[in-house]
Amino acid sequence: MREVAALILAAGQGTRFDSGPLETKLVAKLRDKPLVRHVAEAALASSARPVLVITGHASERVAGALDGLELQWVHNPDYAAGLAGSLKAGIRALPQSIRGALVLLGDMPFISAALIEGLIGVFQRAPLEPLAVLPTHAGRRGNPALLGRGLFARIHELDGDQGARALLDQGGAQILEYKVDDPAVAIDIDTQEALRKLQHSPE
Repeated sequence: MREVAALILAAGQGTRFDSGPLETKLVAKLRDKPLVRHVAEAALASSARPVLVITGHASERVAGALDGLELQWVHNPDYAAGLAGSLKAGIRALPQSIRGALVLLGDMPFISAALIEGLIGVFQRAPLEPLAVLPTHAGRRGNPALLGRGLFARIHELDGDQGARALLDQGGAQILEYKVDDPAVAIDIDTQEALRKLQHSPE
């Protein structure tokens, strides 16, 4: 069985959201629960272990929003340099036994444990270990991405606000797609207006 961990990226500044005294959009509440807690609870309800949270900006606020959950913490002091630093920090912190890392964004609160489990299942059942497994909805790739150990070394070559997308676009047949009927794979919350619209949408 290929072991899979989860990395929750929760270090960014989220400047488009204008968080004000909250300091970070990740602690803004959707249906009475912080955005990042929705994500963490979905990860913990899956078989992914360990579940690591990569913090940076407003790290104490993020930690407070996740109080009481069985998580491991990784701090990225260079969070202002962009996403790549947080991704690299998370990969470095993984145990050697881990074969895949599921990368969850802290502002995607509708990702479910069932979706996560589906991605893990595709990764574990593949005859050859994939470089990655990506969810697709309506013909488009979304998040979270499950990155195989075969990509870990190349992730350390990334910099700035660059995620793993460029590497995934080059992966060819070693990148597997998992088709889902779930628009959550494309829903992140960048602005307060987006959050307001989702407050009253159907669950």
